[in-house]
Amino acid sequence: QVQLVESGGGLVQAGDSLRLSCAVSGRNVSSLVMGWFRQAPGKEREFAVAMNWSGGAIYRGNSVRGRFTISRDNAENTVYLQMNSLRPEDTAVYYCAASWRFSNIYSVSGYDYWGQGTQVTVSS
Repeated sequence: QVQLVESGGGLVQAGDSLRLSCAVSGRNVSSLVMGWFRQAPGKEREFAVAMNWSGGAIYRGNSVRGRFTISRDNAENTVYLQMNSLRPEDTAVYYCAASWRFSNIYSVSGYDYWGQGTQVTVSS
């Protein structure tokens, strides 16, 4: 079993940066695929970024490419979402997600575990 706890959300202004954290607990964390999704009011949950915990390529959704990235701290078992050049349309609840398999990583169905979400609001 894997547990995910997000933190770091808040209210920022357009153009600001913000870093979200996802504390990961469980066994064999280094075998996980980690992702970040977001969900705005009235919209479907949308893929943002993903990576293998063990390293390698970072995968980004079109709406965040060039602005968002994902990283992890092995010692802290924590995954981060660094968001730069934030826009009002980035306003959403952001979710950390994890999977044991590298399959369908751009889709909600590709993940086995989810955090509770953290609200990010970007004012214009």
